[in-house]
Amino acid sequence: MRGMHAFAALADPTRRRIVELLSAGERSAGEIVDEFDVSGPAISQHLKALRDAGLVQVRVAAQRRISALDARGFDDMNRWLADVRAFWTGRLDALERALSKPNPARRAKHKGKSRRQR
Repeated sequence: MRGMHAFAALADPTRRRIVELLSAGERSAGEIVDEFDVSGPAISQHLKALRDAGLVQVRVAAQRRISALDARGFDDMNRWLADVRAFWTGRLDALERALSKPNPARRAKHKGKSRRQR
């Protein structure tokens, strides 16, 4: 699933920071490089990983490469998170219902004993 690749791409703090920068608007590769203390080729590799994960898209404008967030990649992540959230919400709701039911076995075990004996 492409969404899982997105989570792997975002595991890197530099890539997360690039996504944060791009959340404010598109930027040229040079503008992104200027925000970091790493080489341009290193930032290019990070941008490639984000593109491959479907989180960033790049367009060419004259001699500049402009990067922007790709909402589709984040939509994939949101769908995956919604599925996981729905699964666990249902399971936790069922657990809560089960735990809130009276437990006759427990009551029978303690029946006949005074509070001090328990």
